[in-house]
Amino acid sequence: MANGRPDTELAVLAAGGDQAAFAELMTRHRPRLYAVCRRVTCHDQDAQEALQETMILAWKRLGEFDGRSAVGTWLYRVATNAAIDEVRRRKRAPEPAETVPEPTPVRGADGGVIARMDVDRALAQLPPQYRAVVVLREICDLSYTEIAELRDIPVQTVKSQLSRGRQALVELLTDRPAVTA
Repeated sequence: MANGRPDTELAVLAAGGDQAAFAELMTRHRPRLYAVCRRVTCHDQDAQEALQETMILAWKRLGEFDGRSAVGTWLYRVATNAAIDEVRRRKRAPEPAETVPEPTPVRGADGGVIARMDVDRALAQLPPQYRAVVVLREICDLSYTEIAELRDIPVQTVKSQLSRGRQALVELLTDRPAVTA
């Protein structure tokens, strides 16, 4: 809960048809939901489409929210699935790193900004299921159990996909195979 009523209260009200409660819930979570959609789709327009679909599905399915997880976690699940569906629907392959235009250097730009852009380029090259798990763990800071519930996959699959996704990121970011222990 940021300001105002708790998410669970807003979810109950919205499930009962309260549009103002739903709007407040979406306003509160929209930036993080968009970030998930953007990182999974690797494309602004696709992320906007996935976010729109997330809000439509959330409105329709809030009555199905059972309270076993936080409302935000449930919304991440909806957003992640909508983003993966959007990637599949568009059949848009991520652009290879060579074709992504290099950013124009900005005077005084922090090395962290450039590093983040490199990570975004590398993330774009991961298969959607690895990308989703990496984003949920590293960006959203969800536990393995939360990701497993959210993606409806076993915890061991989460660990495997996360390991493979991280290894692929290391390879893409260092231009050499990752060292495995």
